[in-house]
Amino acid sequence: MASTDETAQVGQHASPFGSAPPPQPPPAGDAARGARMPRWLPRAMVLALTLIACFQLGSWAFHQLTGLLINILIAFFLALAVEPAVSWMAAHGVRRGVATALVFLAVVIASTGFVVLMSSMLAGQIVNMVEEFPEYLDSVINWINATFRTELSRVDIQDSLIHSDWLQKYVQNSASGVLDVSAQVLGGLFRLLTILLFSFYFAADGPRLRRALCSVLPPARQAEVLRAWEIAVDKTGGYLYSRGLMALISGIAHYVLLQALEVPYAPVLAVWVGLVSQFIPTIGTYLAGALPMLIGFTVDPWYALWVLIFVVIYQQFENYMLQPKLTAKSVDIHPAVAFGSVIAGTALLGAVGALIAIPAVATLQAFLGAYVKRYDVTDDPRVHGRRQRGSGAALKRVRQALNGPRGRVTQPDEEAQGPAAR
Repeated sequence: MASTDETAQVGQHASPFGSAPPPQPPPAGDAARGARMPRWLPRAMVLALTLIACFQLGSWAFHQLTGLLINILIAFFLALAVEPAVSWMAAHGVRRGVATALVFLAVVIASTGFVVLMSSMLAGQIVNMVEEFPEYLDSVINWINATFRTELSRVDIQDSLIHSDWLQKYVQNSASGVLDVSAQVLGGLFRLLTILLFSFYFAADGPRLRRALCSVLPPARQAEVLRAWEIAVDKTGGYLYSRGLMALISGIAHYVLLQALEVPYAPVLAVWVGLVSQFIPTIGTYLAGALPMLIGFTVDPWYALWVLIFVVIYQQFENYMLQPKLTAKSVDIHPAVAFGSVIAGTALLGAVGALIAIPAVATLQAFLGAYVKRYDVTDDPRVHGRRQRGSGAALKRVRQALNGPRGRVTQPDEEAQGPAAR
């Protein structure tokens, strides 16, 4: 029987030793398809590079615009602070733009007057210190000569200071740093103008801004946004107004003391103490009291002690009597939370964060409190900080631990009943 072509080919390729035939190479088309790059890989690489570029660009833009964003945040909280006054004037027939301009004009006049008074006071004190410096230096030199038996003179000390290398280098560095100081001053003025401009637009166009924000949200979200806005206005405005009232009371109290002690610049020092003590929580009173103590010390050292005693007593009166009544409805947050928020705000935004930390936390707390379900608290004494008495649970466990190794104590009733009862 003749063999077919297939059997002939198998016979030709068969190994004479009966081993397996060698593997056949894959066709050329299959090899090309296996080595070809997947179609999705180029697009994935392009997409990954695009995302990385967008992230780098966004990070660079955010770092470049950090100062502007902080200014806008300050302007927003300032607009929230003046919103109640602007709304009240607008409700009485004053145009909203005019009302906003009047409020900001009053704020600018008050701030400028305070800065001018403080500058005049500091300038006067500096002039007095410079004029009296030779007398202070002579008294110090005389004390050193009498104590350590030296022969120092003011003329020799002045000559050594004038011809010292340290003083010459300091003068050169100060002269070169004049331009830097001027640039910082101009930058601060430009930043202040930016904040005032943004805050004016936020306050004057508040209703239009809320309408524009609500127009891109569904009705349910619109109600939540408006509620959050109202809470922010109430908390921020209430915080600033309550602090302003407390600053007024503190300033009047310290003015009476400083005027009674005949300390110079008593009105300016009273305003300084009132503002610093109220807008820097917890330690602001002691920081503000340092300047009146220093000025009083120049008049009489005992005056500094009297100012310190008054500052400590007034701080206790303010913490336990005045502050709970004035801030109970406006900013009802725990003192520890307020202090922690100020520290966190300072770490994030510096002095700006310290100022806006408390109203921001109070707003967040009030907004979250509207959506947190609360329950009635049990009458357990431990809730009120008292432990239960008369239960004897701890004493019972101690007795069981002591009697355990010796076995169970036999009761008289069991002995009377006998073994059958057991």
